[in-house]
Amino acid sequence: MNKTSNYFHLHLVSDSTGETLMTVARAATAQYENVREIEHVYPLVRSHKQLDRVISEIETAPGIVLYTLVDDEISSRLERTCRELGVPFVNILDPVFAVFQSYLNVRQTHRVGGQHDLDAEYFQRIEALNYTMMHDDGQVPEDLESADIVLVGISRTSKTPTCIYLANRGIKAANVPLVPDIPVPGKLLNLKNPLVVGLIASPERIQQIRRNRVLSLNSETYNDTYVDRREIAREITLTRRMCSENGWPLIDVTRRSIEETAAEIMALYRAFRTKAAEG
Repeated sequence: MNKTSNYFHLHLVSDSTGETLMTVARAATAQYENVREIEHVYPLVRSHKQLDRVISEIETAPGIVLYTLVDDEISSRLERTCRELGVPFVNILDPVFAVFQSYLNVRQTHRVGGQHDLDAEYFQRIEALNYTMMHDDGQVPEDLESADIVLVGISRTSKTPTCIYLANRGIKAANVPLVPDIPVPGKLLNLKNPLVVGLIASPERIQQIRRNRVLSLNSETYNDTYVDRREIAREITLTRRMCSENGWPLIDVTRRSIEETAAEIMALYRAFRTKAAEG
């Protein structure tokens, strides 16, 4: 492996945006703690002239080559070059295409960037994102009934980033902060259409995040109770009680990534919709 210290070169070659490659590559490299990749990303490689630059850079800095190229000529040329240079290469979609073709018994279309077509799903995601931004942090509470999912929780439980992640999957997600001694919007307690989910974390985790938040803002407007562990524990208890009283599912996000939290919420949402359809 050609590497400098604990670094290696990782070439990502795509005839589309390269998002698929970057997602797979980062998921893989995250499993190796002692090495770090130097990423070289080449999107929209659709001609031999564009491939010339890619090959030149691979020759200059040999390393692992991952690619998604549906044009057979361009793909074959890249593979030949990698063999000649003695560098490993993988078309990450080949095994997936093989399984699909075997099971469906149909040929692939070789359509470049087909996953990025401006279809109905795309516009659904845009609509969901617009909705989520308009209904962040308790805004427009009178319109919560039109949400798919409403997240509730005290400050620093990742409500906003989780909502944005859900919106990028076409789900209209709103969030309502639970603030001590401030009543929640009456509309929240009488929702019929959306699934309401509570988010909590450990007092220690929330205290750490809040302290960092205060320091980053260099603000003196926060009172001591905002970062007081006992007060935070009281807020969490109130959240648990509210969710229990209203039959809302509760998720502890202490050791969860945004993606993991969103995955559980989407599973709850599917079950919620199935039950509503049956019922």
